[in-house]
Amino acid sequence: MSEAPAGVGLQAILRLRMGTHDAHYGGQLVDGARMLALFGDVATEPLIRLDGDEGLFRAYDMVEFLAPVFAGDYIEVQGTITHIGNTSRKMTFEARKVIRAQPEVSASAAEVLEPPIVVCRAQGTCVTPKDKQRRPA
Repeated sequence: MSEAPAGVGLQAILRLRMGTHDAHYGGQLVDGARMLALFGDVATEPLIRLDGDEGLFRAYDMVEFLAPVFAGDYIEVQGTITHIGNTSRKMTFEARKVIRAQPEVSASAAEVLEPPIVVCRAQGTCVTPKDKQRRPA
């Protein structure tokens, strides 16, 4: 069995609460573009660990919106490097709802979701230009 190249499998995880400022539609529904912005944020850490530079997001190859997200929900976002090219770094992303707000119960009610609900998945490519790569020792 061959080993993965150094850096493949590097990942980062963010967890944050969606606020009313994230709600874009009626019923406090959060715009799907917010998940994509979070994927861009979570991509930065593995790129810094690999290249010593935050790199640039080049393109999404696939995006799936799987469940709604509302203000008050807690979202956990994970990004993992899956392939390393000369300057490109392919990554997979997943956003999971780990806590669901329950405004129908009370303004401050919430429940922990076991298991979490996958709300969005994506695959994309980030690029770290050669002149910016400073691989940590």
